[in-house]
Amino acid sequence: MSKIITIGRQFGSGGRELGKRLADELGLRYYDKEILSEIANQTSMSEEYVSNIIEQAPKRSYPITIGHSFAFSDNYYMMQMQSVYLAQDKIIRQLASDSDCIIIGRCADYILRDMNPCRIFVYASMQSRIDRCIQRALEGENITEKEMKKKINEIDKNRSRYYGFYTGRTWGDINNYDVCINTSGKVIKDLVPGIAKLLG
Repeated sequence: MSKIITIGRQFGSGGRELGKRLADELGLRYYDKEILSEIANQTSMSEEYVSNIIEQAPKRSYPITIGHSFAFSDNYYMMQMQSVYLAQDKIIRQLASDSDCIIIGRCADYILRDMNPCRIFVYASMQSRIDRCIQRALEGENITEKEMKKKINEIDKNRSRYYGFYTGRTWGDINNYDVCINTSGKVIKDLVPGIAKLLG
């Protein structure tokens, strides 16, 4: 029986680290940014642009750059969003069919719903997320707690809108997940053995 795990997460909750460590613990493939690279290859868009589309909800009059051409058409932008999502859907389904794996974000829980994956959502208190993000800030990146909180809220809002746009579901709603993990004040690596045992 295949083991497919999807992980949705609030920004700064440590969901990405948890997914990677859990994949190592369970001996599963781990997919995150690799999906972006493959989407970029299939759509002829830059990886940075693909990332921006996935992390944001549809916006009007968003500039598109492909090679040296520019377009500001709302319809064209929506076509690009659709192209990215369809490529993402195809790639995620293929990865899940090829091997047992953990897939981070990107509506994977919804895309793979017919495969009955174990759907995890990782969350934490705002203060815990602020602390975690500030601890991991790049050297020389002086960011205040107020600025970090604003960034966290903005990223979560975009993820929620994107997820809702393509799935018709509410991002973070416990009814959409099998396991919800609160990482507030926790060391991620210390949580992994227990979670692995639960899922094993």
